[in-house]
Amino acid sequence: MRAAALLLLRLSLGLLMVFWGLDKIVNVAHGVAVAETFYLGLVTAPGALRIFGGFQVVIGLLIVLGWMSRITYPVLLAITGVTLLGVWRSVVDPWGWALEGSNVLFYPSLIIFAGSLVLWAFRAEDRWAIDSKRGN
Repeated sequence: MRAAALLLLRLSLGLLMVFWGLDKIVNVAHGVAVAETFYLGLVTAPGALRIFGGFQVVIGLLIVLGWMSRITYPVLLAITGVTLLGVWRSVVDPWGWALEGSNVLFYPSLIIFAGSLVLWAFRAEDRWAIDSKRGN
């Protein structure tokens, strides 16, 4: 049961990175809008967004495979942590009762961050990952 749960968590988080990355590559305008709205306008240059999107796709695929987890899981945690910080209002006040700009649909960013932390914490027990087959 634990191996299946870790596999599902790894697949879902890895694919999330792939989808987020592909969105930056094929829908640059959306990436710019997200960066302007949630990340203080940082990294709004289309070329930079595409490069970061490609990076996210590669990281996501490596996570799906469970390969190079010593590197990819901390990177995953950093990316989901920055995302969490970007939507903090939606975590603290999901319905916007006290904080303007929050949205209950962004509350799962906390769950995604927590899932990333769990995946990293239990990576040694993920026996269906490539790393476990290689003894990493």
